[in-house]
Amino acid sequence: GSMGPFESLRGLVTWREPVSGESFRFLHASDFHLENPLADLDDCPEHLTDLVVQAPRNAFELMVEAAIKEQVDFVILSGDLINPETAGPYGISLLLGGFERLKEAGKQVFWSGGLSDVSARWPDSIDLPDNVTVFSPTQTQVVSVQRAGRWICRVIGRSCSGDPVVRTQDYQVESSELFTIGVGYGEVTSETLTENRFNYWALGGLHQRRVFEQGNDCIAVYPGTPQGRSLSETGQHGFDVVDVDVNQKIRVQNQSADEFRYCRVTFNEQELAAVGCIENLIGERIYRLQGEHGSRHLLIAWEYEVEDARAMSELGDVNQILQWARKEYGQGIPCAWSISIQVQPPKSYPKTWSDEDTILGDFLRVATNYRVKENGLPNLTGMVEEHPEIRAGTAKRLAEVPPHRVTETLSQATRVGVELLRGGQSPGGNSR
Repeated sequence: GSMGPFESLRGLVTWREPVSGESFRFLHASDFHLENPLADLDDCPEHLTDLVVQAPRNAFELMVEAAIKEQVDFVILSGDLINPETAGPYGISLLLGGFERLKEAGKQVFWSGGLSDVSARWPDSIDLPDNVTVFSPTQTQVVSVQRAGRWICRVIGRSCSGDPVVRTQDYQVESSELFTIGVGYGEVTSETLTENRFNYWALGGLHQRRVFEQGNDCIAVYPGTPQGRSLSETGQHGFDVVDVDVNQKIRVQNQSADEFRYCRVTFNEQELAAVGCIENLIGERIYRLQGEHGSRHLLIAWEYEVEDARAMSELGDVNQILQWARKEYGQGIPCAWSISIQVQPPKSYPKTWSDEDTILGDFLRVATNYRVKENGLPNLTGMVEEHPEIRAGTAKRLAEVPPHRVTETLSQATRVGVELLRGGQSPGGNSR
């Protein structure tokens, strides 16, 4: 309708006390972000391009299939499914098609809108199927769920109103013996969760799965995004199937939905020396990762954590190593694609280097001075302007380093300078 799904009050239902406890099962998923592609893939191999584009959509399809196959009684979606303005017709069609399939299978859907969902204007011409209840951002709604004429639980939900915090005081309702599920989007704490005596909180807004427990009982879950999209979202991603028995005991089973899995692999000079060379180490770690993650495509960032500055150059030419790793392990299906190889600088450099009466010594003394100064970085604007061949975007990034990147930028700049001044071959330890 013209008000959009997040202003609808459809699904506001009165509830009754249960006659007796019922066992039931539901699926809980969130943070699909159907409008967003996978990131940190500057050099995506051609044979993976279509798979990369399709992966977030496939995760949604897999969720729909699982809800039908697992014979769940209903589905809870806790935010950030789709931004309709940026997802385009294909994304909206995918979402509506999934809802229709769930309707045909007799599955109710409860949707608590997140920031991405509610910040954009929903197309006026699009109505959701009547099996979908979208919670209002301005009023908490209580929905009773029936199966075969018996009440099995109640779902109490609210969409995000702009501030991504779950205010449990907004969920105050009459107590009931009926199993009660709170649905919301945003931040919570263990303390706020216990303010309401809900049996379970189905939450959204985090891309990495997080579980809150009280004693031996699971009381709240962020299932995370079903498909990781960057190196900040490493490891397994999926959704949860939740079983509740007649005694209201909860069992949560996490199911994978991701086709691509981001991995960070760190190693130091001792581990490198133990296997003889970087090629051996990469092969060994990829073999281990493939055993751990099965048939998924792996997107790997390698990080060489240097403890002794004298070992910085032991890797050799990182660009050459990266190209070798991509050719050796990144061409198959499934593939292990190396995104980058980065040298993490040591915390300190030998005092004898900075004491030298050389350009290296001068450089290290200046670098150390900037690292201990509160301002952190020199103003590079003037230096950048002296080189008109530098692209505007690059110049801006060089001259305006955000505060949270200052320490990392100084460390990497110091490492590159030291390698060059000591005759190192590769200034590009952040190779992509």
